[in-house]
Amino acid sequence: MPQPSPYAARLAEVPVRRRTIEVLGSPTAYWDYGPADADVALVLVHGYRGDHHGLEPVVAHLGDLRVISPDLPGFGESAPLPSTSMPSAPLAPAPHSIAGYGRWLDGFLDALRLRGTVPLLGHSFGSIVVAHAVAAGLPTPRLILVNPISTDPMAGVNGMLARLTRLYYRLGRALPPCAGAAWLGSPAMVRFMSSTLAKTTDPRLKRWIHEEHLRYFSGFSDRDTLAEGFDASLETDVLRAAAALTMPTLLIVGDDDLIAPLEGQRELAARLPEAQLEVLTGVGHLIHYERPARAAALIRAFLRADGA
Repeated sequence: MPQPSPYAARLAEVPVRRRTIEVLGSPTAYWDYGPADADVALVLVHGYRGDHHGLEPVVAHLGDLRVISPDLPGFGESAPLPSTSMPSAPLAPAPHSIAGYGRWLDGFLDALRLRGTVPLLGHSFGSIVVAHAVAAGLPTPRLILVNPISTDPMAGVNGMLARLTRLYYRLGRALPPCAGAAWLGSPAMVRFMSSTLAKTTDPRLKRWIHEEHLRYFSGFSDRDTLAEGFDASLETDVLRAAAALTMPTLLIVGDDDLIAPLEGQRELAARLPEAQLEVLTGVGHLIHYERPARAAALIRAFLRADGA
């Protein structure tokens, strides 16, 4: 029997409206949570391989605010970006590069008439997308980064793991389409990743986290889009966009994060002129699953400082 979500009852009380809008040729699915007649308080950008479900535990604790959460192109219920979404040039980046996702985010906000008016939140891979979109000219009054990727993923202790993971994705892309998709969506690999990232000692919460990853971490559209996204995750990090992040910025990080080590988070905070660094102890890269109430409280306080 599946482990029930510890946040289901609270989430069920939050009004939600599912909608679709075309952005750069991609039919983009998004979820509009909270009071329909309220001003939008926040737009969320989820992490790699996930979709909007991943941040719902945080949304469940922000039920009185209006929050918009899209699925990134090629994940969940959003279609991939076509090749024409990027400039036509010999060295143009792939559609699902950081630049491609940044163009999509800019277009998404513009289509909803929210460009420049709404705070943005990025989790993990979403933190890179948001930070570099801002660096490319997307304005935002306030920025929230949860488990931001603040160090070069190919450097240090994690460099070897990143290289092995890259081989895993390259093999998936080299296989025939069906075999490649099965390889990349392997439940055993998803469970290994989930077991590595989960830090909670609560057995029921840990079981639910594993089941949640198995439900949603293989919801990618095709192996090539997934591989492009992984290559994008190794392209850069938030630190390389730090000079452009001059707006008030909230960093919510874990002290036991294998993917985004605390040392890098402190360096990122030191490089930002208006950074608020919040370190949660005993948690790693899954703050949105393991500490959503605390994350939501920090987000709410941060937004209230701007009158949201």
